[in-house]
Amino acid sequence: MTELITYAIVFALLIGHCLLAGKMYRTVHEDQGLSLQEKNDWKLKALIFPAYFFGKYKRQKG
Repeated sequence: MTELITYAIVFALLIGHCLLAGKMYRTVHEDQGLSLQEKNDWKLKALIFPAYFFGKYKRQKG
């Protein structure tokens, strides 16, 4: 039972990570003020730590 709960938590974290990375990816892709290199840098960062870098991106833009 403990193993099942652990897998459920890991799965939920993975899904959250993927959804937030996808949201940041779309937001960066739609930003016309960034060069292609800057977009690629932000997209790569989204794959590593999406919550941290999405907040950093929003603070930079806002």
